[in-house]
Amino acid sequence: MHDGKALQSGTSHNFGDGFAKAFGIQFTDKDNKLKYVHQTSWGVTTRLIGALIMVHGDNSGLVLPPKVAPTQVVIIPIQQRKEGVLDKAYELKDRLSNFRVKVDDTDKSPGWKFAEAEMRGIPVRVEIGPKDIEAGKCVLARRDTGEKLECALDELEAKIAELMETIQKDMLEKARKHRESHTYVAKNMEEMGNILNNTPGFVKAMWCGCQECEDKIKEQFAATSRCMPFEQETLSDTCVCCGKPAKKMVYWGKAY
Repeated sequence: MHDGKALQSGTSHNFGDGFAKAFGIQFTDKDNKLKYVHQTSWGVTTRLIGALIMVHGDNSGLVLPPKVAPTQVVIIPIQQRKEGVLDKAYELKDRLSNFRVKVDDTDKSPGWKFAEAEMRGIPVRVEIGPKDIEAGKCVLARRDTGEKLECALDELEAKIAELMETIQKDMLEKARKHRESHTYVAKNMEEMGNILNNTPGFVKAMWCGCQECEDKIKEQFAATSRCMPFEQETLSDTCVCCGKPAKKMVYWGKAY
């Protein structure tokens, strides 16, 4: 997250038959005998929405990746009461039918509409007014960077498609760089303590697999094991805590 803490999300749990016995959940097996089911839980929940907000959001509100944004493009007509402006805005919406598009035709000022679109995290804002229509162009604004650029009206569909891909890629890369720049390596408890007590982020360290070492790290630094990646690295041959032979490289960090 922005503050360097870890957020548990998308977790899986093996419940065994504990809940089945508590609630009497049984099935008839191939031997025609009643047995208790064994259950798992794969928790991809609203916490992932919270993670998205916390990773990408800024002081102006949400910043949503285009692929999951409920509205990908908002068209804001400038001087919408002038003849032809609203008609042109809805014409552009029809042309952008491959995207999730909204026209903000409320009576609020353009500045208010800009701020509201930013707060809602809409990836791209299209501004169109009388002078733009006359010149055959519009203004596009990216929510993720705030960058504004002019676009010829006859190139709008292609430019929006290009921006959707670019914004998606750039947001992922920005989040990945933030994570990588806040991930450190520790080979002993002193190094681990210095990082966890003074620097927000993850610590990569080797672990022997013993519960006692994990408990000691949690007690001393208020940090827990966050992830045991499939792609393992050998940072050293010994456990960061006890010095015994290490079995796994683990990401450690402080969590909410």
